[in-house]
Amino acid sequence: MQLDFTKLPPRDVYGWMTSAIAPRPIAWVSTISADGRTNLAPFSFFQGVTSNPPTLLFVPVNNRDGQPKDTVRNLQQVPEFVVNVVPYALAEPMNACAATLPYGESEFAQFGIASAPSVKVRPPRVAAAPVAFECTLHQIVNIGEGPLAAHVIFGRIHLVHVSEAVLGADGRIDTAKLDLVGRLSGDWYCRTTERFTVKRPA
Repeated sequence: MQLDFTKLPPRDVYGWMTSAIAPRPIAWVSTISADGRTNLAPFSFFQGVTSNPPTLLFVPVNNRDGQPKDTVRNLQQVPEFVVNVVPYALAEPMNACAATLPYGESEFAQFGIASAPSVKVRPPRVAAAPVAFECTLHQIVNIGEGPLAAHVIFGRIHLVHVSEAVLGADGRIDTAKLDLVGRLSGDWYCRTTERFTVKRPA
């Protein structure tokens, strides 16, 4: 089977990509507008970039009407954000935040998600998130135009909150305790409960 993406509508392309590029980590991103209204939204096009300097990226795609997500609108006003990771225990409230709310209406308030103040940036973090990365905006790279076009958000990581509850005896994050979820396609997710090791070549 071969698929010519140049001849398929973007929605079909999106479906094939999200089915094949999986599992995807989830960035649960909190931002704030210039007048102090918070937003919290999940994005599954998310990855670390480099540790020198500490940088990550996530990718909000435009709404079906071609308009940018509230996250992008906020970042254009206040270039700071927090990426909260998503363990299985927070999967339901994270998913609730994918709902479309009027701009300026806070998902923290709407869905009863407790927030905690950040240290170096203005947007709050998710209080129950076991890891949260405080970031400032490094760059936005726009890819395409209209519905499902994207804004690649590069963020410089300044401070990380790590819950003591997810640390192992060595003081490092224990993957089993972290229990993150990954995004598959459609309504499907996965957990990091099945793990194996493969020795890297010398």
